[in-house]
Amino acid sequence: MRILALDLGTSSVRGLVLDEAARPLPDALARRKVEVAIGDDGRATLDGPGYLAALAECLDELAALDLLRDVGLVVASGQWHSAVPLDAAGTPLGPVLTWLDTRPTAPAGVTGPADPEDFHRRTGTWWHRFYWSVRLPWLREQLGGGKIHFTGLVEYVFNTLLDEAVMSVSQASGTGLLDLRTLDWDPEACELAGVRPAELPALAPPDWCGRLRAGYARRWPALAEARWALPSGDGAASNVGSGCYDSRRAAVTVGTSAAVRLVQPAPPGAELPPLPEELWRYRVDHQHVVTGAAFSGGGNLYAWARREMRLPEGPELDRALARVPPGGGVPADPRLGGDRPPGLAPAGSGVLSGLGLNTTAVDILAGLMDALCAQVAENVAAIESTLDRSVEVVLGGGAVAASRWWRRAFAVALAPREVHYVRNPEIGAVGAALVAIGRLDGASGLERIGRTDEDESATATRSDRRQYPS
Repeated sequence: MRILALDLGTSSVRGLVLDEAARPLPDALARRKVEVAIGDDGRATLDGPGYLAALAECLDELAALDLLRDVGLVVASGQWHSAVPLDAAGTPLGPVLTWLDTRPTAPAGVTGPADPEDFHRRTGTWWHRFYWSVRLPWLREQLGGGKIHFTGLVEYVFNTLLDEAVMSVSQASGTGLLDLRTLDWDPEACELAGVRPAELPALAPPDWCGRLRAGYARRWPALAEARWALPSGDGAASNVGSGCYDSRRAAVTVGTSAAVRLVQPAPPGAELPPLPEELWRYRVDHQHVVTGAAFSGGGNLYAWARREMRLPEGPELDRALARVPPGGGVPADPRLGGDRPPGLAPAGSGVLSGLGLNTTAVDILAGLMDALCAQVAENVAAIESTLDRSVEVVLGGGAVAASRWWRRAFAVALAPREVHYVRNPEIGAVGAALVAIGRLDGASGLERIGRTDEDESATATRSDRRQYPS
């Protein structure tokens, strides 16, 4: 059996084919970029139908190459936190609100949850513009009220393609409206959001699977009999794909944005692990939670600096960065895109300081990268405050894959912890497949996780693992 894995991200949509053990097949990848509409007012939206069309193009490409043959299971890693308003026929009433959008504000006169600490414990979130408890009433007001059904981008895509409309508990947890213990919509969160459960997607049971609608089955006949598994939130899937499926290892993933996360077991109805006030918590699946922190800066900082300061690419940039030691860049606040919760800083909050006539563009890039490393290290410590030991850290994601300097800077910031780097660029898609087949531990082992840049220093001893080669 082959597995088709969909990676439904913010900046691109991807489809790749894996073998039955969730290993990517060579040259079995289709990708389309998607454009986020960014505005000075804080808007950051996607076109829903255009996004769906991009995914369909990926599937058409894979089908044309006969790569969908023998696919028996379709899995997905999808972005958390998006919101899509729909009419009664399931047609979008406006663009997709992405996690980057900072415009939503709470309705006048609403003061938030009665007990903010208990609300945070139950839902893993805060009453914040990032979550549906604030986003949905704001969207309803922007649309002039009326009958509106709300869903996420992943659910909009699945509901269009498949024969049944549901939402996984993993995706639902990213809305901020789910009680993480009972695995049902939280009454107080729904009241704050101004919605009834009937206006929200139906929550899927753990054994749910979907099938393509007849029209799409004719378009991709190789997928006509394939089972579609419940989609995983992208952060949860990335942890599993990095081999961070329990509390021994925390994953630091740097894609468009960045996050640090830890997975722990939490069956339905069981008492949840302790949750520090500065960390969020979502669901991996019905049996596990993921706790962590996320940051608006990540690969977008790297891309912004390279674009706006016309930095070189590839080996030339690597050589320039090598002359700047980790911690040697300019002091910086990396919040160019604002704060992720619980922070409230708006987009445009980035700061560079200590600039001099000898400051170079590379110094500025290094400073932004260093600043993100420091944010991550602080939140790794917060995660460890609930454990009786330190954690190992696994770096992953396209941005750290592109920069050896950044990997080294992370190791310096995270010292004395043992730091690893997973080279597999498809950790989200692989992780979603491993969740779907019930093999959360399937990404562990030396073939997936090795010491960072191990190939460049094969004779290093275990004690050297706390630092990268210079």
